[in-house]
Amino acid sequence: MYFRILSNEASGELTYLLADQDARKAVLIDPHSCDLPVLSALLAEGDLRLCWVLRTHQHDALLPSESVRLATLGAPLIQGDALTALGLTDGAVLPFGDELVRVLCTPGHTPSCLSFGWRDRLFCGGLLALTACPHQPHPAEPEALWDSMNQRIFSLPDETLLFASHEQHARAVSTVLEQRRWHPYFAGLTRDEFLAQMAALPEKKLPVSIY
Repeated sequence: MYFRILSNEASGELTYLLADQDARKAVLIDPHSCDLPVLSALLAEGDLRLCWVLRTHQHDALLPSESVRLATLGAPLIQGDALTALGLTDGAVLPFGDELVRVLCTPGHTPSCLSFGWRDRLFCGGLLALTACPHQPHPAEPEALWDSMNQRIFSLPDETLLFASHEQHARAVSTVLEQRRWHPYFAGLTRDEFLAQMAALPEKKLPVSIY
């Protein structure tokens, strides 16, 4: 197996490349069009065929050409607002070689957020880094986010590795146990207390585009 983390230093956004090297098949999670030359070079270097482009969330209203440019990778684009059209539902399994990625619907950061489970890892997009997204300063649906975290993420085994799509305090990976115990916006709070904290978050001025 091959696993690679790519970091966009300008935005703090993270992309993940998973590959079954024996079968020469790969998956990209949260790629960005500004990184297409690098991503294409990595695939070519490993002689890998891209099976799926997976997006935990998207802000295509702000970046209208993003999905069109990602389509040039030549693999099906899986994102929450297109699941039904693709005939997929919560819990769907996506194969690449002898490996499998499981789709989880985890709304909150955006209304149609997805998380992707692979082996002992879960790629959960913007669920953990609540204020780190360069395109959206606050969760779009705080109530749904609370439910996604407590009913889906925190119910996973303690040792499950959680990979975010945005760096926070220079960290990309943590565990379910760590986040359940010490996350500043979830640990030790009731649902009402969490929602009150979300309502009190200060507004941030966002750039129109970082790409």
